Amino acid sequence: MTLLTTVAAAIICTILWYRNLPGNEMRLGTLSLMFWGASVMWFVDAIFGYMEDGMAFFNPDLSDMLNEFYLGLSVVSLGLIIWLVILLIKDPRGVLKKALFGKSSK
Repeated sequence: MTLLTTVAAAIICTILWYRNLPGNEMRLGTLSLMFWGASVMWFVDAIFGYMEDGMAFFNPDLSDMLNEFYLGLSVVSLGLIIWLVILLIKDPRGVLKKALFGKSSK
């Protein structure tokens, strides 16, 4: 479930990034790469889990699936928080600078 959650987030972010390609001011490519990296990490984890557990890997308990789903949501939330911090630091539209200093960014 963790893998599915992060892959879904990566696909959604990639589609949004691709639709807004000419102007990358919101840094959706960075967010997309974070989610794809997490997806690769969970895929490798799934491969090793399958090698360790065999076919039992595909029959988890409901509580294990729920815990993995919550872990996936936590990973997606942490990625969004990191992306938000990057946006606040870069301030692509100058909104934060304007609010703090009362000046335009130009």
